[in-house]
Amino acid sequence: MMAFGLIALIAGAASALMFASIVSGALISLVLFYLAPLPLMVASIGWGPLCASLGGIAAAVGLGALFGLPYCIAFAVTVALPACWLGHLVLLSRRTGPVTPEAATEPPAEPELEWYPVGRILLWIAGFAALTTIAALLTLGTDADTIIGTLRRGLMRLLRATDPQTSGEAGQFVDALVRIAPAAATIVAMMTLTLNLWLSAKVTATSGRLRRPWPDMMTAELPPMTLVGLCVALAFCFTGGLLAIFAQIVTAALMMGYAFTGFAVLHTLTLALKSRTFWLGSTYAVVVVFGWPVIAMVILGLADAVFGFRERFLRTRQPPPLPTP
Repeated sequence: MMAFGLIALIAGAASALMFASIVSGALISLVLFYLAPLPLMVASIGWGPLCASLGGIAAAVGLGALFGLPYCIAFAVTVALPACWLGHLVLLSRRTGPVTPEAATEPPAEPELEWYPVGRILLWIAGFAALTTIAALLTLGTDADTIIGTLRRGLMRLLRATDPQTSGEAGQFVDALVRIAPAAATIVAMMTLTLNLWLSAKVTATSGRLRRPWPDMMTAELPPMTLVGLCVALAFCFTGGLLAIFAQIVTAALMMGYAFTGFAVLHTLTLALKSRTFWLGSTYAVVVVFGWPVIAMVILGLADAVFGFRERFLRTRQPPPLPTP
């Protein structure tokens, strides 16, 4: 019990220090800030959600005592809550096979477990990314004009700090940045949460504390109703005001979810290629360097959700049935 509590405190302290490092303003602090959920996620997957919850509560209380209530709330919403819940989902399973042997002489059989699907975890990550972005925007104001004005003034101050002789064209550039800022922040939150969860699972798997088998990422798919939710969010993007900003955030999060499933589709459809490693590596390099080609992965993920490309491809790769005698 002492070791359990010590691990929780160490994970919470590490996460709190990484989160609070943003106060220093150093460039490396930005990397540490985005990796703040990692220690708590490792504790959640390796030692259970209760361990991460204790560490998260201790870290939030400590940050609140040192920096004030806003830091406490921000840490709890953006770091502790996603880390604990996603770690819980990674370990979530249910029995699908028999739990008793067929014969009395046989030894007890290990129950077959069905683990929480990767696609549903991805949907939860999208939800947390949208939640944290909305919460961050609400700290700037409670209506669309106030939020946009605050963002514009902040970006103009940064621009003037780097270039005091800012021209009128810079104002148009800043206006364009303000329009895409909520969606861009959601994409960053989505990517960092996914990276943190993948790294924490790798760490616990390397240490031998990952209790679930490593999932086949090529089978990851979002629930069917996600497409309906995306269509609804897209429709609300044209309403205007605060509702439209929130809808843009949700749309960006769900589209990034389909981008991840698009990569899974790409990994599946290239199984028959001899130069598969080259094509996959080239695709990842182009997406990382330029960014915008990720739209192709979004389209591929959406097309697979509608037409089932992976299912058709895998069906054609199955060997033909043996002839009946």
